[in-house]
Amino acid sequence: MAKSNVRCVNGDRILNLTSTSDFLLHEFSEVRELQILHSFAFLTLYLTTMIGNLLIITLVLLDRNLHTPMYFFLMNLALVDMGTISIIVPKSMANAFISSRSISYCGCVAQVFFFLFFEATDLSLLTIMAYDRYVAICNPLHYEAIMSKGACIQMASCAWISGFLYGAIHATGTFAISFCCNVVDQFFCEIPKLLKLSCTDLYLIEVGLLVLGSSAAFGCFIFIITTYVSIFTVVLRIPSARGRQKALSTCLPHLIVVSVLMFTGLFVYARPPSNSSSDLDLSLTVIYSIFPPMLNPFIYSMRNKEIQTGLWNLLHRRNFSNKLLL
Repeated sequence: MAKSNVRCVNGDRILNLTSTSDFLLHEFSEVRELQILHSFAFLTLYLTTMIGNLLIITLVLLDRNLHTPMYFFLMNLALVDMGTISIIVPKSMANAFISSRSISYCGCVAQVFFFLFFEATDLSLLTIMAYDRYVAICNPLHYEAIMSKGACIQMASCAWISGFLYGAIHATGTFAISFCCNVVDQFFCEIPKLLKLSCTDLYLIEVGLLVLGSSAAFGCFIFIITTYVSIFTVVLRIPSARGRQKALSTCLPHLIVVSVLMFTGLFVYARPPSNSSSDLDLSLTVIYSIFPPMLNPFIYSMRNKEIQTGLWNLLHRRNFSNKLLL
């Protein structure tokens, strides 16, 4: 971006800018002690998310009992969650630690691309996982034929490719516009906040792309809801209480994960837009962008006996190996 003298209004403050080669992100606080607290709080959330998702991936890879389509997609979901949080949290954490607000132009492009890439892949995987549960419960006799290894790899590949294309389209559309200001009212580069900085009407193209993307996401949610209506209809017909409980135990974690993603996203984007950032905006963005990747491993592990058994076997195997070494 070319250098220019710009005056940006950010809430009640007027910022004198001498260069727009970097973007300035919103900070949680100007107080140094609170900046350090923010840095360590984000570090805790980040490490918790990474450890939880790495544990899921390790269990699925090492435990043969987890080599099923459901856990194959869960492993992919864990990879996506690690990517989602890694693209926004480390930068915000580092900025707070060194008392900085800047992010380079390329860094901002990377955040937009990778965040949407992982978010779109996440939603695609959740949709596929709903279909997997539908086939397993509503059409169990043909489950192995429909959800074969090759079919699962193809579906997962489609999810990753569609996410890549979605991220690339929006990154290209967003940064094709010219910016009159470089102050982003968010703690990472988020498209709605970037579009407010536009100098031209070209931002309307990206708005149109966002509307189409939102429509596709809404279609995925409708598919998931319709799928679960069919699943619960079949589950309620199971005569055995134990059978109903077993079927629900494989569906409820996925449904909770989808609900968390859907409702946190609605809270952020369904509210009327504001001209300035607020503590509520920042809090809601943290909830929808950071908490789902962090909570997913715990949600899937809480009532899942197969994952709990796999974790126990892994720990028992490690303790046994340590005893042999001693």
